[in-house]
Amino acid sequence: MGRFFGGNPALVLLRLVILSLIVGVVLAALGFSPYDILQNLQDLAYRIYDMGFAAVEKAFRYFLLGAVIVFPIWVVMRVFKLFGRDTDAEVAEAPASSRET
Repeated sequence: MGRFFGGNPALVLLRLVILSLIVGVVLAALGFSPYDILQNLQDLAYRIYDMGFAAVEKAFRYFLLGAVIVFPIWVVMRVFKLFGRDTDAEVAEAPASSRET
């Protein structure tokens, strides 16, 4: 247990309590309240969440824009390659005497 806390658990807990009191006094002097901090953290989480989906939507739009060009070219290349292999296969299967003429 001491290994997890980094020392005697009772002493670590006492240090955390004292540090929390000091930080609380400083934050109260600056005009912060626990509710404000929690509300700001919640607002931050919502903004990050909304920004994340906006980024996904923007990336999807870029994908669609590129896909309009890339996929048809890919299909045309595959079709040409498919027909090109058939003609190569026919040449390879032809007897050697017919290839020489």
